[in-house]
Amino acid sequence: MAKATSEDTGFVAVPFRMHPRVLAALGADLVTNDVVAIIELVKNSYDAFATRVDVRFLSDPEQGDFLEIEDDGTGMTQEVIEDVWCMVATPFKAENPIATSGRKVRRVVGEKGLGRLAVARLGERLHMLTQAPGSPCLEVVVDWSELAAAQDMSACTANYRPYGSKTPFRRSGTRLRIFGLKEQWNSAMICELEEGLARLISPFSGVDQFRVTLLHPGGTGPDQVRIEAPDFLTKPPYAIRGKVDQKGGISYAYQFRPISGGSGRKEQGELTWAQVYDEIEDQGRAHFSRDRAHCGPFSFEIRAWDLTTEANDEVSQRFNLAKSDIRKVIRAHKGISVYRDDVLVLPKSDRARDWLGLDPRRISHVGDRLSTSQVIGYVSISAERNPGIRDTSDRERVAYCLEAAEFEEIMLAIVGLLENGRDRDRIKRGSFAGTPDAPLDDLFGGISASELVTEVGTLAEEGASAAEAIPLVRNLSDSLEAVRLEIQERFVYYSRLATVGTIALMLVHEIRNRTTAFGTFLEFVSDRFGSSENYGISEACRRATDAVNALERLADTFSPLASRAFRRRRRHSVLEEEIQDCLDLNDKQIAGGEIKCQVPRSETHVAVDPAELEAILLNLITNSIYWLNQTPREERKLEFRVVGIEGNKRVRVWVHDSGPGIREEDVERVFWPGVTRKPGGIGMGLTVAAELVREYGGTMLVKQPGTRGGASFAFDLPLKT
Repeated sequence: MAKATSEDTGFVAVPFRMHPRVLAALGADLVTNDVVAIIELVKNSYDAFATRVDVRFLSDPEQGDFLEIEDDGTGMTQEVIEDVWCMVATPFKAENPIATSGRKVRRVVGEKGLGRLAVARLGERLHMLTQAPGSPCLEVVVDWSELAAAQDMSACTANYRPYGSKTPFRRSGTRLRIFGLKEQWNSAMICELEEGLARLISPFSGVDQFRVTLLHPGGTGPDQVRIEAPDFLTKPPYAIRGKVDQKGGISYAYQFRPISGGSGRKEQGELTWAQVYDEIEDQGRAHFSRDRAHCGPFSFEIRAWDLTTEANDEVSQRFNLAKSDIRKVIRAHKGISVYRDDVLVLPKSDRARDWLGLDPRRISHVGDRLSTSQVIGYVSISAERNPGIRDTSDRERVAYCLEAAEFEEIMLAIVGLLENGRDRDRIKRGSFAGTPDAPLDDLFGGISASELVTEVGTLAEEGASAAEAIPLVRNLSDSLEAVRLEIQERFVYYSRLATVGTIALMLVHEIRNRTTAFGTFLEFVSDRFGSSENYGISEACRRATDAVNALERLADTFSPLASRAFRRRRRHSVLEEEIQDCLDLNDKQIAGGEIKCQVPRSETHVAVDPAELEAILLNLITNSIYWLNQTPREERKLEFRVVGIEGNKRVRVWVHDSGPGIREEDVERVFWPGVTRKPGGIGMGLTVAAELVREYGGTMLVKQPGTRGGASFAFDLPLKT
């Protein structure tokens, strides 16, 4: 080994070396699995302007089973083999991101230069034929096992020569044959490969000149099938599509189309980056600039299904599909996929489908949220306009940076918009799936904290490990999530038929009685099993605690309605002081949004409990602040007016803003439970406010169009006598 000593510093310089085994090691570590490896090789064919790629599992009497990937792309010349293909992690594609062939132009997608490592992962030996237009067909042979056994990289070679037989290509192309396969390909792996290949090309691309076919192990020519998605995936009941601009503003169109026919619904809207920022700031996740996002513009489309028994029956009848196939097909494409320059970059494997974290979000947030298994999404980015959004080398996630974090938050806001639209349409259709006549206290009938404590106590006495306690905690968190969702739907149902306050009192009572017991149970489990080394039990406890906290937040939402049953309401409030106090609570958002607020200088005493008046005002003020962020800064105004009515026995309070206003179709439904256009909202704020006003003999009104061009709400209260 050559060494050099610096006469100035005395340091000895030792050159870096790599053992040949690094080729196999990198292939195993940087390429997640064999399915991903094949997808990477198909992507290389796309980069080479192939119009078709045939993936075949074949067998040879002498060589045994082997994998063949053949395309009709541009192939390689001798120079490309020597200078590019034989250089692992070559920067060639990164330095030449645009490929051309005649008049055709494609943005390359395999720019990390790791394709040959995918080959090394798949098998022991490679036999490749490749031919560029106007050049001879070349034969390349590489034995990866021999390379790994070598002692030095200088002894590692790929051997090529002119092909001595008739070329298999009409004009150009590449054929890989990989022998000594390291995996025994079973039906589950083939199914995963089909799913990955079907998702490879973006539906945004308009690329109709790229076809992939697959021949299963043991198959013959006629069994070679074209990989494509089923037709029913293009006709979802719920869908949202649109664009995100350079600053992070969202323009979207939502559509509801009943599977069985009938009238649907469409709506269009916009969401500013400031509104997205305010939402994530409220949840303690904001570490960005409020002025604009930096992730770059992109387009999106997300489709959603209910996947209930009734919904699956509708799909089965409409598209002549077996019901067992519906979930299977959606599962094959599930999650939100990101395409860079029209080719899939993530996720590649099934374990990474929920890279956006939709499933944990369902547990930790109040509201009827979509799971990964219910959505199929497509996001189109480009290397040129979204340089900060990069997938990691294993193609399983977005590499963390400011731009990537902003991108994920915007995508979560878009999912929230889809969920809001879906909730409104499900409520309208009367899709409450529970049994409304069942007693409310039966909601927790299947969950007993005392029994769980007994079970865990028994495990502890028997010296059980944390792993044995994990299923109990996971079952608890799953059960609590199901209870929370049923409470949400029952409240919407009952609110149509009875006084909301009565139901709220029962719900708050039941929730808080039970969550106290569940909290005690989780503390017990954590104390007994939750050491820092037991990550599994700690994670299970965290998820269950999130579920308990979600129920507590739901109780907090209803508590202004429930608590009034215990008061005699002898207290009174000064209306203008309460308005100012509520504005002060939101002073950060008001100042940041440069909102001009106008409060009357009068002093009006009303016979209303201060806490209940605050609940009414805060719901109206926070709504106005949220929507005012959609208007130019110089036009943002929030105004309060107080007018005596009924011979000065009551007072009417007007709240005007200069925001985008209320859509015509929402005017009649704006006070309904579950109706909201705010991402992450549960649609209960105005319902609670209106019910509180009603308890004081008043009415909450909405005026369309509003006095200041935006929303105008009014409510009346009794004056103190």
